[in-house]
Amino acid sequence: MAAAQDVHVRICNQEIVKFDLEVKALIQDIRDCSGPLSALTELNTKVKEKFQQLRHRIQELEQSAKEQDKESEKQVLLQEVENHKKQMLRKTAKESLAQTSSAITESLMGISRMMSQQVQQSEEAMQTLDFCDTSPQLPLPRLLRSVFYYEELMLLNCGVGEDSSESLGLQGDPTSPS
Repeated sequence: MAAAQDVHVRICNQEIVKFDLEVKALIQDIRDCSGPLSALTELNTKVKEKFQQLRHRIQELEQSAKEQDKESEKQVLLQEVENHKKQMLRKTAKESLAQTSSAITESLMGISRMMSQQVQQSEEAMQTLDFCDTSPQLPLPRLLRSVFYYEELMLLNCGVGEDSSESLGLQGDPTSPS
């Protein structure tokens, strides 16, 4: 019976080490992941699964320790269990930090993309205004009428207000003075 317990304890210890290494590798993958949020979520799910397996093996080791006949062996195994629990707690904190870091990175990337789009739109607007200032043939009010005329034509082409262009007041040359 004692030999069977020893084998079970060794197997538990080996699996604890295996799961521990797998968790470490997954946490490193989370840190290195620059991909989409779905990839981070998948990695996080794998970490949680490995943590559950690790927790289960530590509980098995604790149960085996309590079943030991010799008090000295029992105390050694219980000390191992405590060490494993402390390591797991640290890993949980690291995994949480890695998740938080990844979420912050994803948010910052989104903000950066939005800011880049805003800068590009502002540059285009500035170029349009510069064109208006340098083009005496097409003053700003006439340019705006042309833009509105174009937008109304686009609405007609999309099926909005199909009755006629007259219903929208689209008559004549939009660039001619009113």
